Amino acid sequence: MNTIKNVFGTNVFNDTVMKERLPKETYKQLQRTIKEGKHLDNAVANVVANAMKDWAIEKGATHFTHWFQPMTGITAEKHDSFITPTDDGRVILEFSGKELIQGEPDASSFPSGGLRATFEARGYTAWDPTSYAFIKGKTLCIPTAFCSYGGEALDKKTPLLRSMEAINRQAMRVLKLFGDTSVTSVKTTVGPEQEYFLVEKEMFDKRPDLLYTGRTLFGAKSPKGQELDDHYFGTIKTRVAEFMEDLDEELWKLGVLAKTEHNEVAPAQHELAPIFTTTNIATDHNQLTMELMQRIAKKHGLVCLLHEKPFEGVNGSGKHNNWSISTNTGKNLLDPGDTPHENAQFLLFLCAVIKAVDDYQDLLRISVASAGNDHRLGANEAPPAIVSMFLGTELTEILDSIEKDEQYGTKEKELWKVGVHILPRFPKDATDRNRTSPFAFTGNKFEFRMLGSSDSIAGANIVLNTAVAESLRQFADVLEQSADFNSSLHDLIQQTIKDHKRIIFNGNGYDETWVEEAEKRGLLNLRSTPDCLPYFMKEKNVKLFEQHRVFSATEIRARYEILLDNYSKILHIEAVTMVDMANKDLLPAYSAFVKQLSDTVVAKKAAMPEADCRYEQERIQKISSLCGDMFEKTNRLEELLTALSQKGYTELERAQYYQIQILDAMTKLRAVADKIEGLTDRSFYPYPNYGDLLFGVR
Repeated sequence: MNTIKNVFGTNVFNDTVMKERLPKETYKQLQRTIKEGKHLDNAVANVVANAMKDWAIEKGATHFTHWFQPMTGITAEKHDSFITPTDDGRVILEFSGKELIQGEPDASSFPSGGLRATFEARGYTAWDPTSYAFIKGKTLCIPTAFCSYGGEALDKKTPLLRSMEAINRQAMRVLKLFGDTSVTSVKTTVGPEQEYFLVEKEMFDKRPDLLYTGRTLFGAKSPKGQELDDHYFGTIKTRVAEFMEDLDEELWKLGVLAKTEHNEVAPAQHELAPIFTTTNIATDHNQLTMELMQRIAKKHGLVCLLHEKPFEGVNGSGKHNNWSISTNTGKNLLDPGDTPHENAQFLLFLCAVIKAVDDYQDLLRISVASAGNDHRLGANEAPPAIVSMFLGTELTEILDSIEKDEQYGTKEKELWKVGVHILPRFPKDATDRNRTSPFAFTGNKFEFRMLGSSDSIAGANIVLNTAVAESLRQFADVLEQSADFNSSLHDLIQQTIKDHKRIIFNGNGYDETWVEEAEKRGLLNLRSTPDCLPYFMKEKNVKLFEQHRVFSATEIRARYEILLDNYSKILHIEAVTMVDMANKDLLPAYSAFVKQLSDTVVAKKAAMPEADCRYEQERIQKISSLCGDMFEKTNRLEELLTALSQKGYTELERAQYYQIQILDAMTKLRAVADKIEGLTDRSFYPYPNYGDLLFGVR
């Protein structure tokens, strides 16, 4: 335990380091900036920058970078050394407040959705003092926002911070109505569970599909998969345990609260879960976690796969976004509590979430939309593409009793008014967990299970924060005008339950009957990324983000264009990779096996004319026929790609073409290729197969 204490946060310019190295007044001013959003004076910034530089150099750092999160979904950094030349030909080490506060990367080289033309290169990174600077390797990393010359957000951090401020504003209005004057700020907190696969690097390097796309585009099932459920929570293999040990240590040095690690359901699949922290910091930490997973895996001769569905026929990987709302005084606003006052407050915040999920189910689906996640959503290990909420039996019964004006838990006829009668205490684990639910209440938080493993968690939390802020805004508008707070509170909660109970579903989300039931309820079933993205531009959604100053209409349009373009590009790369693998590797390999079989027949007949060659002859006939089919399907995929390049489609039409035409052709090509693999001598198969990949780490 002492070792962990000695390691934790050692590479972070955290509050403890600031207290030690900054003058008291500078520290106080910086804290006001962090906690209250006050402007940071240039003189103060210079003192902070100098202290940060001295600390980093003592840790072995030679460079600094503004570490930001562009709309690529990964992080970006441009390194500058601390050196400044002197007149005598030497150098001194400097780092100014100006360099700390602002940087200037090339804005036109990142996805902008039309916000930046190629010749419009200027963009700015701006220090986010609410997220601590840290050292990675020999570089001081300063978490920053990224915006264009015109001030539009070009990243994921800026709108996330805006959404956090939006829910803070509206939650404070509501808490004031409950007479809570001790709270000065409200923040959302997140604990994102991260799933991933580990495979042998030597095998990974021999698979062009994994190299180029992160998933296997071909591959027949191995004789054994996850059928026996013997991998989940099983004994962790030595090499994997060593990887996890190194990963934990590096994450702890960076202040990442890595807590739980275990084997997941599929062979070669694992999970890491952190302790909750503030949403913007959790987002930074999750980006670091994914980066370090991939880097540290290579040191162990492994490769970390973060694709949502790297292997057909076994569970894919998701990221469970455990989300809650907390005050600066330490109160969890989604904790049911014991007293009538606290329970009434809890129920109002609960209803705010229920209303938000129902009103903006389309945005929640969009927030997890990607080409990779489309393979996973609706499969056996993931929630369906239909957004719904699980509350459990007890909490659902409590809401039903409010809706019907019945006393909960008794047969008495006395009407129950929230805030007047006592709500029975119920434990945090009031019900079983529902792993089929996209959005499940789990005691004092909600678990949003639809995120893909490679996603930045920023998008989902931007939507959650903003949508709940809108519910709270509407509630506050009503209650602030009320002459009778308790009666209005009861009526508001009751009406919200009536209006939005359709989103609550405690049953099996995998059951086919749920699709039909959801349609009757009027819930959306947006199966693919091209199906859901047009909803981004709906008037109600644009209004939501504009009203809470999270996105402008221009910024929404840009993200819509980027998501469509990204989807099409991913499928294009996959399709071209499939054609390349089929033409250059698979078809020649299968033909070579047929030739060997033919040569064997000739040799056997020459030695003994009456020799039994049924195996060879039947296999030759079957594989030859399938190879002809595979050749046709490869050509068909090429023809579809060529035809697309000759058409003037809009971005949406292009994405729909890839989803309907290209993806279907890819699926058909894979099916026949994988069938041939099952008939071919494995020595002729040009790649490591599924058995090698899934069970190769020993």
